[in-house]
Amino acid sequence: MNSQSDSELKTDVPKQKRTGWLRRSFNPFRIATLRGLAVMLPPLLTVMLFAWAWNSIDRAILRPVESLIRHGVAWGIEDVRDASTITAETTEFRPGETTTRFKNVKGQIVYSANDGTELAQLNEQWIPLDVFTFVKASPGNAPLATGHDYYERYVQLRYLKRHLVLPALLAILLAVMYLTGKLLAVGIGRIFWHWFESLINRVPIIRNVYSSVKQVTDFAFKENDIEFTRVVAVEYPRKGIWSIGFVTGESFEDIRKAVGEPILSVLMPTSPMPATGFTITTLKSETIDLDISIDQAIQYCVSCGVVVPDHQTAKSSIEGQVRRRTESATNKQVAKLDGESDNTVNTKAQEE
Repeated sequence: MNSQSDSELKTDVPKQKRTGWLRRSFNPFRIATLRGLAVMLPPLLTVMLFAWAWNSIDRAILRPVESLIRHGVAWGIEDVRDASTITAETTEFRPGETTTRFKNVKGQIVYSANDGTELAQLNEQWIPLDVFTFVKASPGNAPLATGHDYYERYVQLRYLKRHLVLPALLAILLAVMYLTGKLLAVGIGRIFWHWFESLINRVPIIRNVYSSVKQVTDFAFKENDIEFTRVVAVEYPRKGIWSIGFVTGESFEDIRKAVGEPILSVLMPTSPMPATGFTITTLKSETIDLDISIDQAIQYCVSCGVVVPDHQTAKSSIEGQVRRRTESATNKQVAKLDGESDNTVNTKAQEE
């Protein structure tokens, strides 16, 4: 038994040494990889976030608006004639005129109508030859089965170019927002808006989503928003756990009279959405004023505690303590030298 246990120990020790050597040799690679990931991840996530936002806007707003405009313009300008119209015209031709009206252009049958328009045949329909030729040069991926399909593609290629559509839609959006703001500034606009919100609040599922989104947008864009005076630390939700809060006021007078000391109203934000949270009333003596700005506190909440102001980190605190101690020691030495120089001057004065 002893010999067996000794042999097992002998075999285990080299394995542990080999494992430790592999781990130590792998550490530099792991550390460098994690450092590179920490450097590359923020810009990559930023690009991904903007790409996701752009794709969402393109899919939910730009494409539907472009489709609606394309349909409307196509219906307004299209000149699609069916086979019965062409048949009715050909019945009025003189003998031999039919052969001059129809011709073959590069394998495509073309008909010259009575109004002088050259029409290309498309299944049972006829559309202008210039539209047909223009679309055939760049048909795209959408199926082109009817004359209306050709006109939609024609409108998209001719009028709805993306570098023209984006500035136009942006200008229209700004104009709509401006007019909406002006309309809500007058009495009839506010009445209409209150009626619209009351109608939405009656819909069971939509009202929950709408109210949540409205709270966030009101928090971010409303002019008479909550005014935060300073940032404090409060032991919340229990003793021993410190949370960051925004002071919004001095709360109720009755509570102050009951406790006999100043109190504060504090908004305790939730991470990573500081727009939501809980409002508490606490004793002013039980709060700690933090030397950080409102923006720095919001960044701290959004990052779930990762982003801490430089002057509030442990390293900066230690450096500050060392600096204060050094300055204190320097001041003591200066004071000592000043005292010694004063004593020397007094001694010389007494000798004289």
